Amino acid sequence: MTIAIDRTATTDAPILDVLKSRFSTRVFDPAAVIDESALSSALEAARWSPSANNTQPWRFIVTRRGTAAFAAVYESLRDFNKAWAGDASVLVVAAATTTGEDGSPMHFAQYDTGQAVAHFTVQAGAEGLSTHQMGGFDRAAVKAAFGLDESITPLTVIAVGSAGSLDDTSDEIRARESAPRTRRATSEFVLVND
Repeated sequence: MTIAIDRTATTDAPILDVLKSRFSTRVFDPAAVIDESALSSALEAARWSPSANNTQPWRFIVTRRGTAAFAAVYESLRDFNKAWAGDASVLVVAAATTTGEDGSPMHFAQYDTGQAVAHFTVQAGAEGLSTHQMGGFDRAAVKAAFGLDESITPLTVIAVGSAGSLDDTSDEIRARESAPRTRRATSEFVLVND
């Protein structure tokens, strides 16, 4: 059995090991059952992420493989994501409440939800879980399947589970998993560093 290769990043400055080793895999073990304790810790990390005015606008839909809820999220995925995401133990929809109770827009809701997802993925990695966020899904289908209020906007689906074997993947996925990791240089995204 060939487990997914080590994808630890080569960094220009020291960062936490859990961040250096974070990689969005497309190779999950289809037989693995989610470690509920690790999943709970990841959700707890999301709970304690910062938000504007402590509004905590994130909402998560957590679905486990084998349930109708998982099937509904899986069916909302675009074709390429369907090729691998069904092997994950859990699919999580991260959504943001984008309007307040009075109907006014919550301008930072998507940003704050992104922070909650980041906290979730870092903690999941520290707990030994693999994750992969996906933008390729039908948001309207998710809203309909779970009866989400108009003020709740699905933003991403996160596949969560144990890393699987490269031997059990398609050539296309194996090539993507093995491609060199690249990032822009810090100087390309830091506009001012005075």
